[in-house]
Amino acid sequence: MVSIDGVGVEFGGTTLFNNISFVVNPTDRIALMGKNGAGKSTLLKIIAGERKPTHGAVSKQGDTVIAYLPQHLLTEDNRTVFNEASQAFAEVLSMQAKLDELNEQLTVRTDYESDDYLDIIEQVSHLSEKLYSMGELNFDGDIEKILLGLGFVRSDFDRPTGDFSGGWRMRIELAKILLRKPDLILLDEPTNHLDIESVQWLEDFLISSGKAVILISHDRKFVDNITNRTVELTMGKIYDYKVNFTRYQELRQERREQQQRAYDEQRKMIAENKEFIERFKGTYSKTHQVQSRVKMLEKLEIIEVDEVDTSRLKLRFPPAPRSGSYPVIADEVAKSYDNHLVFSGAKFTIERGEKVAFVGKNGEGKSTMIKAIMKEIEHNGEINIGHNVHIGYFAQNAASMLDEELSVFETIDNIAVGEIRTKVKDILGGFMFGGEDIDKKVKVLSGGERSRLAMVKLLLEPYNLLILDEPTNHLDMKSKEVLKQALENYDGTLILVSHDRYFLDGLVTKVYEFGNKQVKEHLEGIEEFLQKKKMANLTELEKKR
Repeated sequence: MVSIDGVGVEFGGTTLFNNISFVVNPTDRIALMGKNGAGKSTLLKIIAGERKPTHGAVSKQGDTVIAYLPQHLLTEDNRTVFNEASQAFAEVLSMQAKLDELNEQLTVRTDYESDDYLDIIEQVSHLSEKLYSMGELNFDGDIEKILLGLGFVRSDFDRPTGDFSGGWRMRIELAKILLRKPDLILLDEPTNHLDIESVQWLEDFLISSGKAVILISHDRKFVDNITNRTVELTMGKIYDYKVNFTRYQELRQERREQQQRAYDEQRKMIAENKEFIERFKGTYSKTHQVQSRVKMLEKLEIIEVDEVDTSRLKLRFPPAPRSGSYPVIADEVAKSYDNHLVFSGAKFTIERGEKVAFVGKNGEGKSTMIKAIMKEIEHNGEINIGHNVHIGYFAQNAASMLDEELSVFETIDNIAVGEIRTKVKDILGGFMFGGEDIDKKVKVLSGGERSRLAMVKLLLEPYNLLILDEPTNHLDMKSKEVLKQALENYDGTLILVSHDRYFLDGLVTKVYEFGNKQVKEHLEGIEEFLQKKKMANLTELEKKR
């Protein structure tokens, strides 16, 4: 269906990747994996036709339609949400208008034998065939179904897109892509701006649509549930596995172990030959053998071992000072903004050492409740913070609190104490700060880099209540593993707002669901909660019939 042939990208004398070739088949759902900077997003843009490769080409069969959702949107407009989503059908509507115009010409023209008349008949035939192949389209119904699935409510449909944040605008763009029903969907981090329910809906949609997908995502559960093939981009080349992500990881580890054995054997062979050359290079009787070995070493292709997986890094929080038995008690808490009620009657108690999740659709009050706990906003009802509670709070603005004049290394070294000081470079490496990155000043870091650095800083300070609001948005899978392992071993109390199910699974033992102006307590982990929710939703659907 789509063929990537010998594609390579070079810039500034550096090769990003070279001679990349693989074929995308109609039912492939591919996870495109690789560390940050390997060139995944660049490769996706090349397949989408938004960037030209230095060499090689991308070809597609016939009328194959490719749709691409980038990480960041650059466009703005003043259409309503519904009208912007309907732009997905702009091409179809244009074709229909053209067909109507041509048919109108056929009714008024009388030059039946002319080339122009025959050309119009040919165009009508071609457009009619194309529209027929698309099937019957229910524009309004399809638009409503997709927008509701992605978390919009009907009252949003007539609001201008300019009223919405970047995350919601990304959903509108995703809606347009899904409505086009392309043959190949390219998605670059699509879950970063979706809540858990919208992620589940997107999963079901992509699986049931039967369309080909190439996906870049750090949401492991999402990747595992959707994909049936994994293409890894590493060290400028690809490895193609016909398996999902979890099985790929096992096979990748086996491959790396084989590479390491071959590498070690080759190093031993090189050392032995160099020793022979040094020992006998002045010996006449061994001249031919020495020259032969020199030539062999010159032509030898050095075996490379894939990048080391830093997810094995063990990172532990400092011991949490002992707090009172109940770090957070909420009693009849309510919050409104003007005439908009966010939630009311919220009552819950979080005990010392508990790890809980705040979940629910965007806009239902998760972050608002955290701000109330942090005493950043006024509210009705009471929130009591327990004895000797020291709160560590990670929000999206945590990055703005860093000292811009310090380097990455200094930021962490200044707060690290004890044995952890010897591991600062390893810890930074686990969060994608490697090599020369650790010497960069904070002021030159991107927003994502600052967020990661703020997270590392939080990990090393002695808090006994951690409140983390979407901590994984700027982390790759390896960094998430490091953070999750550290939080599993954390002996303090934890409140997590996250849409990343894999990250929450096995980490939290209680879920607080925000929705319908209420906060409901569920005494179970995230997977049990989601299974129950799906059953509850099915029951509600049955009742409506």
